[in-house]
Amino acid sequence: MSKRDELIVKYAADLKEKCGVDADMDLLKKVTIGCGPSIYNADSSTVSGSDASELATVKNNFLIKKLGLADDAKLDAGIEAVMEQYGKSNRSKYRAVVYYLLTKHFGKESVY
Repeated sequence: MSKRDELIVKYAADLKEKCGVDADMDLLKKVTIGCGPSIYNADSSTVSGSDASELATVKNNFLIKKLGLADDAKLDAGIEAVMEQYGKSNRSKYRAVVYYLLTKHFGKESVY
């Protein structure tokens, strides 16, 4: 099993345990591949839900550039909803899981 496959299994477990979501494994794999090499770096593989600049990066680089969404208040509300779903007290929020949840939240599975 490759390192990426191991991470995908870990992300699926995180979705199940922390978010109560049964992962669409095909979509999760595509989102994880879309994250590129950032999933292998300890710092970039997670998202800080309390860091405003990090959330702005998620909004601009993922929601607007990758998913093609318009920049409006719905994006901030969507990020907030996903952070709430993942658990505010959960310190390590994996980037691939956050992106997966945002993709599902905004119904943009077709991008992948």
